[in-house]
Amino acid sequence: MSFIKTGKKERGPFKGGYCDQKMSLSNVNGLKESGTKKESKTKAAADATKAAGKANDAGTHDAAGKKGSARAKEILREYAMITFGIFLVAVGVYFFKFPNNISTGGVTGLAVVLNQIFPAVSASNFVSIFNVFFLILGFAVLGRNFGVKTVYGSLLLSLFLELFDLIFKFCNVPATFLPLTVTQANPTGEPVLELFFAVAIPAVGTAILFYNGGSSGGTDILAMIIRKYTNMDSGRALLISDVLLVLLTFYSFETMSMAWTTGLLSMAGLVCKSLVVDNVVEDINRSKYFLIVTTHRAEVEEYITKNLKRGATTWQCEGAYTHGEEYALITVMSRYQGYHLRRFIKTIDPKAFVIVTNSSDIVGKGFKEI
Repeated sequence: MSFIKTGKKERGPFKGGYCDQKMSLSNVNGLKESGTKKESKTKAAADATKAAGKANDAGTHDAAGKKGSARAKEILREYAMITFGIFLVAVGVYFFKFPNNISTGGVTGLAVVLNQIFPAVSASNFVSIFNVFFLILGFAVLGRNFGVKTVYGSLLLSLFLELFDLIFKFCNVPATFLPLTVTQANPTGEPVLELFFAVAIPAVGTAILFYNGGSSGGTDILAMIIRKYTNMDSGRALLISDVLLVLLTFYSFETMSMAWTTGLLSMAGLVCKSLVVDNVVEDINRSKYFLIVTTHRAEVEEYITKNLKRGATTWQCEGAYTHGEEYALITVMSRYQGYHLRRFIKTIDPKAFVIVTNSSDIVGKGFKEI
C-alpha cells in the first residue's frame, strides 16, 4: 500500500483519519469514566445497604435490650410482691393463728394441732419441717414442672416464722405480749377480733400471691401431685383435709372449754378464709368495662387513647327512637381511669348513654395474658 503525497494530511489505514482516531479515544475514555461512575455508585449503594443493615441490627439489639430490661423489671416486681404477700401470711399466722391455736387447714393448721400434741416443738418448727418435706416430695414427683415461685414462697414463709421465733426468744417477749389472745390464763380475751385478723391478714397475703402467680407451698404442692396422678378434684381433696384438721382442734386441748372455743373459731375461720381470699383476688383484678353511646366519637376516642393510654372499639349505630346517627364505644380500664373518663364524658356530652360494669377476669393486651 502506498501513500499519495498531497497538500493535505496523509490518510492512513484508519477509516476516519485522525479525527476518527480522536473520537474513538474519547469514546473509550467516556466508557471508562461511565464504568468508573457505575462502580462508585454500586459501591456507594453497597455501603449504604451495609450501613442500613448495621442500623437495623443496632435497632434490633436496642429493642431486644429494652424488652429484656422491661421483663427483668416485671420479674423483680413480681418477686417483691410475693415477698410482701408471704410476709403478711407469716404475720397473720404467727401473731394471731398460733397464739389462739386457730387451725384453718393447710400446713399451718397441721402445725397448730401437732404443737398441742408435741409442745416441745414449736408450731413454726413444724411448718418448716412440713414445707421442706413437701418441697422434696414435689421435686421427686413433679420434677422440672415444679414452680420456682412455689419453692421461693415456701422457703420464705418458713424463714419468716423461724425469724419471728428467734426474735421473741432472744428478746424474751412475755406471753402477755398479745393481750387479746384466748388462753387458759386469759380465757376472757377477744376471740372474734383475733379470728378476724387471723383470717384477714393471711387472706390478703394469699390473694397477692395468687395475683402474682406465687404460692406459700405446703398443701399447694400436694394439690399439684393430686392433679397430676388422679382424676380427683384437688380443691375438693384439700377442702376435705382442711375440714379434718379443723375437727382435730376439738380434741387437741386438755380442757373441753378451750377445745370447743378453738374448734368453733377454726370452723368459722375456714369458711371466712375462702370467702375473703376470693373477694380480695377479685378486687385486685377488678376493672371497669364501659359501653358508651355518644355523638362525640372523635373527642371520646382521643381522650381514651391519648390521655388514658387505653384502647377502644367503635362502631356506628342508630337510635331506635330518634333514628339519629350515633357511635358506640367499648373500652376497659382501671377504676381510677374510669372515674376520669366518666367526668370527661359528662363534660363533653351530657346526653351520652354510658353503661359501666365491674369485671375481674379480663385477658388480652394491657391486662392478663391469654
